[in-house]
Amino acid sequence: MSTKYIFVTGGVVSSLGKGITAAAMGRLLKARGLRVAIQKLDPYINVDPGTMSPYEHGEVYVLEDGAETDLDLGHYERFIDENLNRANNATTGQIYSEVIAKERRGDYLGKTIQTIPHITNEIKRRIVLAARSNEADVLIVEIGGTVGDIESLPFLEAIRQMRKDVGRTNVVYVHVTLLPRIGATGELKTKPTQHSVKELRSLGIQPDVIITRSDYTVPPDVRAKIALFTDVDVEGVIPLVTADTIYAVPLELEEAGLGDFLVRELGLPARQPDLAEWRGLVEHIRTPKPSLRVAVVGKYVELHDAYMSVKEALHHAGIAQGVDVDIEWIDSEELEKEEVAARLGGVDGILVPGGFGHRGIEGKIMAARFARENRIPYFGLCLGMQIMVIELARHALGNETANSTEFHPTTKHPVIDLLPEQRSITEMGGTMRLGAETSRVRAGTRAYAAYQTDRISERRRHRFEVNNHYLPILQAAGLVVSGTSADGTLVDIAELATHPWMLGTQYHPELKSRPNRPHPLFVAFIAAVKARTSPQGAALNYEPLTEPA
Repeated sequence: MSTKYIFVTGGVVSSLGKGITAAAMGRLLKARGLRVAIQKLDPYINVDPGTMSPYEHGEVYVLEDGAETDLDLGHYERFIDENLNRANNATTGQIYSEVIAKERRGDYLGKTIQTIPHITNEIKRRIVLAARSNEADVLIVEIGGTVGDIESLPFLEAIRQMRKDVGRTNVVYVHVTLLPRIGATGELKTKPTQHSVKELRSLGIQPDVIITRSDYTVPPDVRAKIALFTDVDVEGVIPLVTADTIYAVPLELEEAGLGDFLVRELGLPARQPDLAEWRGLVEHIRTPKPSLRVAVVGKYVELHDAYMSVKEALHHAGIAQGVDVDIEWIDSEELEKEEVAARLGGVDGILVPGGFGHRGIEGKIMAARFARENRIPYFGLCLGMQIMVIELARHALGNETANSTEFHPTTKHPVIDLLPEQRSITEMGGTMRLGAETSRVRAGTRAYAAYQTDRISERRRHRFEVNNHYLPILQAAGLVVSGTSADGTLVDIAELATHPWMLGTQYHPELKSRPNRPHPLFVAFIAAVKARTSPQGAALNYEPLTEPA
């Protein structure tokens, strides 16, 4: 079977949930036994989001092969439960860089290089590459931004051409629009959708499906009106009402008939979808459960998108442990000015996520100290592990000079230092320790108890590591190196021997958590938090680790 393509565009306003919609469609098609992949085409000129501020872009999501990508790739992987690769994300910067490189090499034989056909051809090449590299029966392609954005025009022209290139029956265009409700009249207004579709049609793209995002139920007459004015079948006008959980979106779309409609339009096998596991997941999410309060101490907490995968991984672990995880977002920079006990005294667990730069670091160290001294379960991710080590070193050394050379280049005690291979690097983009690597896990540790294996593969994104010179001092203070790089030279997992559950990873386990397959370390962390809040929690003592690595 030749690959089928679904192109997803957005209109009216941004942040409508195109990424979730694309991911949900992927789940519906995978439930029908199809091999599905999803690609994001981003119209920004940056080569990748790796050097972009979280305030500008949110989370940088790292794939198995080390590609730094848009956070929507995280939604794609979580919904379709497939590992994607660098071919699944392309930016304007990547497209133009490739075309310019070809021109410099003389690949175009002296021809004038133009947006059409050279840029659009490169976009189409990347679309086909994503389909082939993932061996996809169906490739869903999300176009970033909204119809009408100048920077999106080459991508829209490229997907317009795709229907001609691969055949009309192999392409479906899905357009996601806003259906606002006017409070004074209580009416759902279709005019923004009409104008958005008009703009799309002016570019030569007639949508086959219109997904209307609304906070209110969409009555049949509104669907019929949209169908009439946009020349779309009524069955192709799919209402998507704001859900109580993003994981309910596939079920809403299936109930509205989208799965069957796509199968029919693309000439795919008409199999019954197997959504039993997914329905069970959503039912479990909606079932009332006891709540746990987990503090996420970071410096971008006012923008939750910066920690999207962390947030989802905590919720996945909560599902597995039969609890709701209420996240308390705590600004580490503000924590430096506050009474730590008053701010953190009421939480059941503390998580310090990854990050870069010195701002807010002392607040994170204060959080780690509070967790260690008060025996509160602590989970450190990447920088969060380094924070744990810095705090323990300060305690062991009896002074505050221990630090990372990232924050204090001339620190007297660089317990965290730059990787040797990073010292000569001058370009910041895509040059860190990136992507999946194997780690060895030491038996008898909390990490091993979670993983139940001595070999794991996890994704990384960092430049700094624990300085092995200080390991004897740290181990004497109770640090256990429970995981190392495959060659045994770098600390990948660290934990405290006498603490109920204080563990950090140099990698990012949140990137591999799935709603139906929560990450084992997150499950272990929430289990420790849950145990602490049990009636026996005050007397709870985990078996101490008495033999530091």
